[in-house]
Amino acid sequence: MPTIRDVARRAGVAPITASRVLNSPETVSAPTRERVKEAIEELGYVQNRVARSLRLKRTHTLALVVTDIANPFWTTVVRGVEDAAQGAGYNVILCNTDESEAKQQRHLDVLLQKQVDGILLVPAGTSTELGDWIRKQSTPIVILDRRVRSAQVDFVCGDSEGGAYQLTRHLLSLGHRRIAVLTGPRQVSTAEERVTGYRRALAEAGLQIRPDWVRYGDYSQESGCEMAQQVLATTPRPTALFAANNVIAVGALRALRQAGLRVPEDLSVVAFDDMTSGLMVEPFLTVVDQPAYEMGQRATELLLARLSGSATEIYQEIVLPAELSVRRSSSPCASIGQLVYTLPEAIAQGEEVVHGKIAGVG
Repeated sequence: MPTIRDVARRAGVAPITASRVLNSPETVSAPTRERVKEAIEELGYVQNRVARSLRLKRTHTLALVVTDIANPFWTTVVRGVEDAAQGAGYNVILCNTDESEAKQQRHLDVLLQKQVDGILLVPAGTSTELGDWIRKQSTPIVILDRRVRSAQVDFVCGDSEGGAYQLTRHLLSLGHRRIAVLTGPRQVSTAEERVTGYRRALAEAGLQIRPDWVRYGDYSQESGCEMAQQVLATTPRPTALFAANNVIAVGALRALRQAGLRVPEDLSVVAFDDMTSGLMVEPFLTVVDQPAYEMGQRATELLLARLSGSATEIYQEIVLPAELSVRRSSSPCASIGQLVYTLPEAIAQGEEVVHGKIAGVG
């Protein structure tokens, strides 16, 4: 196998010059670069990147650890990460935790053993133990989507609270007053922040929060179906469902089909995060869409800035805006007819009653 010395001999330059063409080409004149490149092609020289990594103490490898690669949202984030990393000369190792903290820790231990230069992490949990682990690491880490409040660490996310507020306000503008929220695990920041946005919108409208219309589960179809079944069993039932992510929404739609209910004729459904065109469900969901690709891209750029030393702050927090897309799955509450409250029920629920009718209904 040809060596860098063979390349230098063929090009008529010193070995150090040939090496500079590979590692710092801007320091070598254009004619010399061309001679070295021609020698490399003629000899079929392949650079020993392992040896170079050991010498530079860099592997030019980043790791991305996500919770559910089957979710289209995360596949889009992955594309943003990979494009930004490839553009900077880095490769990406992708790991999936299936929302398991134990699996997450095994991945992290192996990645550190492999000496990745940096880690992009979507936490499966946000426990104090994870915060303690992050503080002990010398390897740069950027957290995506879910906060780890027990550690000062670079963080990139979408506006969960603001997006949930937008969706709930949209339903209120359509006349809905009986709105249930189906969200993820209590210990996950996005699940709680989306409930916070929902509560804020209802409070501004002067509506009381019904605890049995706030359901915590998992970010899965099965959990979405189960939570929807639970709120459908309440009396009176909601006229609208807010799913805290697209996977929960798919499960909720399954529960509605099983119950013989139509969307939006019988219930309106809205969700956080959009579907890719190939996975779009009918009726098209009204969603708040996070910029998933940009989230991956910005997180990678922040990690690369840490590696280059150009990021001087102790840590950065980047919150990306979410955008409301109104589609067919949400419609005015009046289209549901008189299945909503009787007047005594409305008064009990804190509804505004105007001239003997429930405000925004009928």
